Amino acid sequence: MSGGPLQGIRVLDLTSVVMGPVATQFFADYGADVVKIEPPEGDLLRALGGKSVTPKMASKFLHMNRNKRSVVLDLKQPAARGALKRLCTGADVLVVNMRAAALKRLGLGYDELRAVNGKLITCSLVGFGQSGRYAAKPAYDTIIQGSAGVAACHARSTGTPRYTPMVMADHIVGLIAVQMVLLALYHRKSSGAGQHVEVPMFENMAAFVMSEHMYLRTFDPPLGGTGDPRVLEPEARPLPTADGFICVSANTDKQAFAFFDAVGRPELKADRRFDSVAARFANVRDYFEVRAQSLRSKTTAEWLELLERADVPCMPYHSFESLLDDPHLREVGMFERVAHPTEGTIWNIALPNRLASGARTDYRPAPKLGQHTREVLSEAGLSEKEIEDLAAGSG
Repeated sequence: MSGGPLQGIRVLDLTSVVMGPVATQFFADYGADVVKIEPPEGDLLRALGGKSVTPKMASKFLHMNRNKRSVVLDLKQPAARGALKRLCTGADVLVVNMRAAALKRLGLGYDELRAVNGKLITCSLVGFGQSGRYAAKPAYDTIIQGSAGVAACHARSTGTPRYTPMVMADHIVGLIAVQMVLLALYHRKSSGAGQHVEVPMFENMAAFVMSEHMYLRTFDPPLGGTGDPRVLEPEARPLPTADGFICVSANTDKQAFAFFDAVGRPELKADRRFDSVAARFANVRDYFEVRAQSLRSKTTAEWLELLERADVPCMPYHSFESLLDDPHLREVGMFERVAHPTEGTIWNIALPNRLASGARTDYRPAPKLGQHTREVLSEAGLSEKEIEDLAAGSG
């Protein structure tokens, strides 16, 4: 028994790389039995990540596929598609990121799967909503960042469009998929019926960006242009100190006035440019310039002590390396050493959120390719001969 609020839910994970695995790992971490269905060559993410202890066990794969079981099925083979349908009869959720046309060609569209299990919830992670002209276009995180306005945020701030250097769209939309599947599971409790859920990257990221930056074009007729100037201001960044950088955000009047006192500029509390939230918003460039100039005079540690005493929100700027050594994250157990049966000792990223009822209790390390094929197919009722035939057919 896995423990956790999703114990008893079975999720078939027919996804690869980041967006789908992020979503399905959430279900796995909170108790669901997640069966990762991979082609004979495995999830591409297994090979994306530089060095690994053993082949096809890259670091990112380890972080996004724990608590799952791996089954190899070559869906080009009719028997493998039949086996997937057998698995669907006992599943609650199927998550896929194959394009709709490919699923239809394989006979694995929603209508075909609903015929074998009317309570099944299918979740399609797609690049673009299937009712628009982009429906058949392929998509990766960078394609979506560029087309949905994320790169434009950088352009408005720095003058150069660029991608945020992490697969941000994949992570965000993967977590939105979790929300949508949980809604469908909740609906099924009262209706008894499964349903199809479509989660598009483009529309979700466009909504994410424009809820921030539609700005004065929200009104009809427009009251001005797009882009929240406070967020897009180039000085909205970690600020240099005498020996490094610091992160400071003083938004309320109380915080801003305390900041002026702490940096030795109490007269700015009466400055018409800075004496209210509205005034500081209207003069955000001047306000941020005061912050940037003031903080160069002391070390990060000195500023942290002064600003914390004044109750001004602040934190040290972290590199990837220093984040691993952050004392707070150490105290909450964010990074934990665990033993992997084939990869040796690895650093696992613990669950950042807490439920009083708890999460999964039987930690499973990320699986080797096809590690659980025989076990899972046997549970689904396939005979030894059927399993052997499948293995021979999928190489």
